[in-house]
Amino acid sequence: MPGRGPIHSVAFAAVFLTASSAATGCGRGSDESHESGSPSPSSPPGTAAPPSPSPSPTSTAFSARVKRVTARDLKYSWRRGCPVAPSGLRMIEMTYWGMDRKPHPDGRLVVNAKASGDLVKVFRKLYGMRYPIRRMEPVDVYKGSDFDSIEAGNTSAFNCRNATGSTSFSQHAYGLAVDLNTCENPYVYADGHVAHKDCRKYRNRKNDDPGVIHAGDRVVKAFASIGWGWGGEWSGAKDYQHFSSSGR
Repeated sequence: MPGRGPIHSVAFAAVFLTASSAATGCGRGSDESHESGSPSPSSPPGTAAPPSPSPSPTSTAFSARVKRVTARDLKYSWRRGCPVAPSGLRMIEMTYWGMDRKPHPDGRLVVNAKASGDLVKVFRKLYGMRYPIRRMEPVDVYKGSDFDSIEAGNTSAFNCRNATGSTSFSQHAYGLAVDLNTCENPYVYADGHVAHKDCRKYRNRKNDDPGVIHAGDRVVKAFASIGWGWGGEWSGAKDYQHFSSSGR
């Protein structure tokens, strides 16, 4: 939408970050880092096929690895003429807390290299508060389709495309935006329309289902701690899933 737009131990030649996070229990928006993996075992809210169970991790501690990517890794999401070259992007492979209340070691998020360290910190906080994420995989799994990624309830970041309704690049094209739990936190047009029918019930922001983000909650504060703004604070249309470095 505007501005828009699983980890097994494998040897990686890149930065390795790991951190333990305390379980603090959270079922909604709330505080406190390459190639394919399995998505979250919870059923997606849209029409995507049910995902396969993720392998059981050996630890409940949060861990993250940051690695380089190439154009081959970004077959659908990158093309010549994009504002950031593959060399300026990184893949964060990390643990995330699933909708099934279990850790999943196969999260994958492609982001701008300069933002990778900050985003590891944010997702460490989300994991520590047990903020549940439905699935986390690159938009290339959906052949670059933002619509299909949203339909699957997928959390993603980089995708070289224009902002919705604009001829300008989205912040996602720079790897400087993250869409989080895209069904529970839909893009709502100014007239109240939601393009994804299975997500329309989430127009009601009093909804307290797992994964729903609310104004001023710890999810919003976690991103604010690195200077990122939330689309749920826009005037007119609201992009409740969207966080970006520019706030747009």
